[in-house]
Order: sequence, then structure tokens, then C-alpha cells
Amino acid sequence: MSDGLSTLTAAILGGGQGTRLRAVVADRQKIVASVAGRPFLMRVLDQLADAGLRRVVICTGYKSEQVAEMAGREYRGMSLRYSPEPSPLGTAGALRNALPLFESDPVLALNGDSLCEADLAAFWRAHRERNACGSLVVREVADTRQSGRVSFDAAGAVTSFVEKGASAGPGWINAGIYLLGWALLESIPADRPVSLERETFPAWIGRGLAAFPTAGKFLDIGTPESYAAAQEMFS
Repeated sequence: MSDGLSTLTAAILGGGQGTRLRAVVADRQKIVASVAGRPFLMRVLDQLADAGLRRVVICTGYKSEQVAEMAGREYRGMSLRYSPEPSPLGTAGALRNALPLFESDPVLALNGDSLCEADLAAFWRAHRERNACGSLVVREVADTRQSGRVSFDAAGAVTSFVEKGASAGPGWINAGIYLLGWALLESIPADRPVSLERETFPAWIGRGLAAFPTAGKFLDIGTPESYAAAQEMFS
């Protein structure tokens, strides 16, 4: 593709234990939980396939065998590879662990338990035009308490990142889709669990971290309430 999306490696973060969701999907890894008759992961993969991606690495941890058995090695022309965690590494640690499997710089990373409608080609163009080290899709909501709150200036440079629960009221949230350069990924410690949201993004402010606003629908399946809402939306 002329926009270069086909050259990117996508990384899906799917290693979380899903403790908040176990009341409704106790026997499943949350990213393979059924949403309106389909595993949620397949909906994330559809977004990537529709955008023209060809290579996907799925970062797995808790119940990793369920993910590999369900998704396999190929989907809609995309090759699927797996990066299992030897122990829980957090969202940033999982990406650092998978670094040897990535074949592009930057990497398109996505949360496996959320979905946001975003023009990925436009996101990629904006990232290149800004010469950003890292970019994240952000979505405006009425109350930011359930997600990471992101502030950015008129040029799109991220000026603050506050993790979920710390700030209420209307604002922009982290929508769980990122373009991250190798320089940033290699700066993540490789010997301990590390969180993108609590540690890494705040530390990267001032190093070329940019926001990409979207008005597209956003949903996650991290809680019983949001999981029920996702069922209703897709049905």
C-alpha cells in the first residue's frame, strides 16, 4: 500500500489476567471472550486486516494457549506470531519482551481488550509528518475516570498523562492504539514488569510523544459492565 501500513508490524497486547472480568468469563482469556458471537480478538484483527496490515505479533501471558489455539498462524492474509511472557511483565514489559519479533520501526501496538474506530492510515501519516518518537490515539469522553487522561498542546505534543481513576470530568483519554519507535521500546527495562500507562508514557513526555485525536467509537471489555455494553453494541 502506498501509505506503508503493509510494512508495519502490529503488536496486540493480550496477556492480562482479566481479574475484573472473571465474574462473567471465568474460564477464558478476556481477549478471546465471545462478544456477540465472535471472539473479541478477531474484531481487533479485522481492524488491522481492513487497514492492510500483514504481520501481527500477539503478546500473551495468562491462558496464552487459548489465544494461540483460537487464532492460529494466519488470518485474512496476515501472519500471526506469538510472544508469551515467562511471567507477568505489564503492558510495556510485554512489548519489550516481543522486540526481537518486530520487523518494523515504529511498531503499531494495540490493547487486545479494547477497540477504537480510528483511521490508521491517517494516524501513520500524522506520526511521520510530526517525526514523532511515539504517537497515541486519543478520544474525547464525558468522564475520564475509567481511562488514562491525556493532555496535549495545539501542535499535538502530549503534555501530561494521568492513569485511570485519578482525574474526573470531560477530557481526552488514551484509546489503546499506539505507534512506538524502537528507541522508545528499547528504553523499557527488560528485567521487570513495566506499565505503559503508569510508568512509560509519563516518562516519555518531552521525548516526541504525540496525540492523534479521533471521534470514532471506543469500547473495552475490561469490566462486566463494559463487556455487556460491547455485547449490545455489536449485536
